[in-house]
Amino acid sequence: MEYMQTFRARWKEWLAGLLLLANILVWAAVLGRRADGNLRVYFLDVGQGDAILIDSPSHGRVLIDGGRNRTVLSQLGKILPFADKRIDAIIATHPDADHIGGLPEVVRRYDVGLIIEPGVESDNDIDDELAKRVDEKNIETVLARRGQVINFGDGVRLTILFPDRDVSNWETNDASVVARLEYGESSFLFTGDSPIRIENILLGLNKQILDTDVLKAGHHGSRTSTSLTFAEAVSPEYAVISAGKDNTYGHPHKEVLNILEKVGAKILSTIDSGTIEFETDGKTLKIK
Repeated sequence: MEYMQTFRARWKEWLAGLLLLANILVWAAVLGRRADGNLRVYFLDVGQGDAILIDSPSHGRVLIDGGRNRTVLSQLGKILPFADKRIDAIIATHPDADHIGGLPEVVRRYDVGLIIEPGVESDNDIDDELAKRVDEKNIETVLARRGQVINFGDGVRLTILFPDRDVSNWETNDASVVARLEYGESSFLFTGDSPIRIENILLGLNKQILDTDVLKAGHHGSRTSTSLTFAEAVSPEYAVISAGKDNTYGHPHKEVLNILEKVGAKILSTIDSGTIEFETDGKTLKIK
């Protein structure tokens, strides 16, 4: 009942935000950004943290998280054309420092169309700094909720799978935005730092939709995420672990690596490979 009341109260806000993003992405295509037919997904090397850049065939761009510090700026600079300062949307999966630490500077230096976040606050002051920068630039903010879809207009769709409810008083990892990207026959699952209890919720909501080619392993490969049941449902061809070399947490944990190996996933890590780039035409998925 409480969820339905929240939905009724906020649906106009969500719709307005998604329509705004749709408008941005449509104009991105209209204004001559040539499509080459390929979707590119970059798992950026930002050390112990997460940052993922989605670049659609018509160059609609979504950045998921921004790492712990300004390292994300140099990584974006290696990928995006010089002087092109457009990012259509940023998804801040949750406000922990290793996920949003670099976002205040990204917002300051780039033209950002929309911010999508779960609606939970952190004890650190980075989320306050991010909110200040977003307010200064008058950027629309939307609460992520299950069922929302970012349609890039070129065959690429990004669907929010979680949160499916108000998470304002939750522990930050539990509130992580989970999203599934699809283009033709290729798909990616982005899990933030979602722990096993949230994986179980996702399994209960719709197990079939979790089947995905590329899994971003939750919480940097921590044993608190990526249960065997969840990994079997996802059945990824590739599993990506975003973590820093010699990190103090011991990520990725051996238990998780064993689970991913058991389900037949090829394990890739930013520790070993640096930035990892996937490219797909909607049929063939390859690592660049």
